[in-house]
Amino acid sequence: MFHPCHHAAKNPDKPAYIMASTGEIVTYGELEDRTNQAAQLFRAEGLVPGDAIAIFMENNARFLELCWAAQRAGLYFTAASSRLTAPEVDYIVSDCGAKLFFTSRELAPIAEELVGGGFLKGVQKRYMINGKDDGYESYEEARNGMPATRIADETAGTDMLYSSGTTGRPKGIRRKLSGGPIDEGEGLLNLVTLLYGMNEETMYLSPAPLYHAAPLRYNMSVQRIGGTCIIMDHFDPAGALELIEKHKITHSQWVPTMFVRMLKTPREELTKYDLSSHKVAIHAAAPCPVPVKEQMIDWWGPIIYEYYAGSEGNGFCQLTSEEWLEHKGSVGKPLLGSVHICDDEGKELPAGEAGSIYFAPAEDADPSELFEYHNDPDKTKESRHPTKRGWSTLGDVGRVDEDGYLYLTDRKAFMIISGGVNIYPQEAENILITHPRVADVAVIGVPNEDFGEEVKAVVQPMDWNDAGPELEAELLEFCRSQLAQMKCPRSVDFDEELPRHPTGKLYKRLVRDRYWGNRDSKIV
Repeated sequence: MFHPCHHAAKNPDKPAYIMASTGEIVTYGELEDRTNQAAQLFRAEGLVPGDAIAIFMENNARFLELCWAAQRAGLYFTAASSRLTAPEVDYIVSDCGAKLFFTSRELAPIAEELVGGGFLKGVQKRYMINGKDDGYESYEEARNGMPATRIADETAGTDMLYSSGTTGRPKGIRRKLSGGPIDEGEGLLNLVTLLYGMNEETMYLSPAPLYHAAPLRYNMSVQRIGGTCIIMDHFDPAGALELIEKHKITHSQWVPTMFVRMLKTPREELTKYDLSSHKVAIHAAAPCPVPVKEQMIDWWGPIIYEYYAGSEGNGFCQLTSEEWLEHKGSVGKPLLGSVHICDDEGKELPAGEAGSIYFAPAEDADPSELFEYHNDPDKTKESRHPTKRGWSTLGDVGRVDEDGYLYLTDRKAFMIISGGVNIYPQEAENILITHPRVADVAVIGVPNEDFGEEVKAVVQPMDWNDAGPELEAELLEFCRSQLAQMKCPRSVDFDEELPRHPTGKLYKRLVRDRYWGNRDSKIV
């Protein structure tokens, strides 16, 4: 009974989700009809189980509709960040093999570039929400022309999301389709029901973009069990608190930078809302500064749950507020399987020593079902332990204490996490190094009080006399013209020579240590 279709039959007028900014309500009955129509559209376009669609949209009322339609049609659905540039969108759409592409009128500038620039060549049809431009058909018109009856060959589809590596372009995490019914149980359901106590009475506040793995999957899990989601277009501290009071929110999910912004809101604004309905606040995506979490627990009470996991789904650590207060800075203990800290050769290290974090599956798990990076066997191989079959890593470095609690001590090979968003510096480096006035470049994360880290480029110019504000502005604009702004440096420093090994390896830690000093390379 874990699917919106059952709740539509039982309680069709109940809201499945509400868009916070507009107040638009989509009931379970409406969601059922529209996802059936969209699934019929997919079949009319020739899509069969195992095919893929791509969604490039901001948070809007059609986003989850498309995901559920693909889920019941046995398709892979890939959500791309609405902040990407046209070439970045094109890469993901091409790599996932999407046959249909969905965007919105809100993203018309990039949508127009995707058509005018000759992108999306592998896509057989492009649809637009809330209007249409040249090269796009109206999604609503196409959907409404389809019957609202269920397709005859329903089977469970799933998401195919992208998790960038530390170098190069992002890679998709593609899992085998089960071939089972659309209402079969899945792993996250056990977490949200048993760990967080979610049920059909749950009112879930979602303040983050739906193209991220956690917001997408948690919203869909809430709808599997018949709860109601309140979806914000954009996070703002007072707005989120007001929604908790207005909708009597019971559960929510955040990233640490949201906590920081709330705590910087004037106290009189924080205390004027009734938050008594709020029972569980979940957070992840980046380590939370200890003082920030202390203040949040003091304010909200011991309702804050933290977890550490990746889109790869190879492991899951979690802890309660009470546990965290006893192990401050920890991201928890593994709920399933086990965590192992290993050195560069794969040898397991004792408690207290830092090394690569590996997740080992439960004893009854099938190692052959472990994730793979789509079209990237080398990266898949790098994620595996050299000798222990079934052990895999996200590339993070950490340690465990004597009680088995995990602590993160570094990023994925210098990955930058800014405001809960993973930023991979190699993408910006690959662009900046092509500039004719750049001899060498290192892109790093440096401390930022609000976002934990911000992106900085350290450039070795071809001519040292060029170093200065004029070249800085030129390089920033050069990068932003080819890469999403969130991935680009916010500032540029200059160095006469970057520290490289004779083999060509950049000692990036030496560059970063100038900015971090004795602090760990994490949110401070």
